[in-house]
Amino acid sequence: MTKIKTIGILTSGGDAPGMNAAIRAVTRAGIYNGFRIKGIYRGYEGLIHDEVQEFTTENVSGIVTRGGTILKTARSKEFPTPEGMQKAYETCVKEEIDALVVIGGNGSLTGARNFGMEFDFPVIGLPGTIDNDLYGTDSTIGYDTTMNTIMECVDRIRDTANSHERIFFVEVMGRDAGFLAQNSAIACGAEAAIVPEESTDVDQLAQFMSRGIRKSKKSCIVIVSESPKCGALYYADRVKKEFPEFDVRVSILGHLQRGGTPSARDRILAATTGVGAIEAIKQGQRNVMVGIRNNEVVYVPFSECIRTDKRFDKRLIKVLDELSI
Repeated sequence: MTKIKTIGILTSGGDAPGMNAAIRAVTRAGIYNGFRIKGIYRGYEGLIHDEVQEFTTENVSGIVTRGGTILKTARSKEFPTPEGMQKAYETCVKEEIDALVVIGGNGSLTGARNFGMEFDFPVIGLPGTIDNDLYGTDSTIGYDTTMNTIMECVDRIRDTANSHERIFFVEVMGRDAGFLAQNSAIACGAEAAIVPEESTDVDQLAQFMSRGIRKSKKSCIVIVSESPKCGALYYADRVKKEFPEFDVRVSILGHLQRGGTPSARDRILAATTGVGAIEAIKQGQRNVMVGIRNNEVVYVPFSECIRTDKRFDKRLIKVLDELSI
């Protein structure tokens, strides 16, 4: 086995608050342990086109407070192809990069796994996504900050909802996972959350309206997970048609949720998993994601964290139902 001397680090996919804190942790922990660190700009696209710079501790000074990613991020259509992966590998050889640390979500870690397997190359992943949908870690980098951003926005929206006696459907990110919607609904005191995990079981809108909302409240907040077919606009249109007595509005938070200064929880998670990535490399591990489970650092094989659906705690639906009467 080739001795690892130089570690490359990149961020890929959607940005998440805390990515910079993770970059800082990997860089400083790596240098502390005798490794050279090279930053790769614009994710896998930058790896293909050799957008690489050697990092010192000065490169990451002061970035722990900043949202986004100083390494930039991009989605690469070329990287999943055999030709794209070959170019990326050639960059690693040219730059003398012996191992990679990839910070990103499901798609990014899928690319990391495929690259590592194709070239027998050591790759370690960090869970950087606001969706909190990666199996094997209690939380992902960026999730807590995004939850707080949603909470602050909804608190403001509620003032208007109460003043005008309106129903507001607030759409949040999360793709195919309802963690953001369900938990932010509880944190905001919302009357309901419509999440993909329940979409095949019941008509969530009908269930919500049948709980007595028409009798007891003239204003309320409903948090909805984004969906191309059944997002906030869909449910708002249904209420307008089925319950025309209500004044209905929609607020789509969109990319507002991605930015902002990372919370203390996300900074600590980024620091802990970043140091854990260097420990994994020292131990000779490869093709694993560094996560936190029950406050302990864990190493989860890519095959598990990518292919296994993270369990959605449906008890939280009952919590919200009981508190929203």
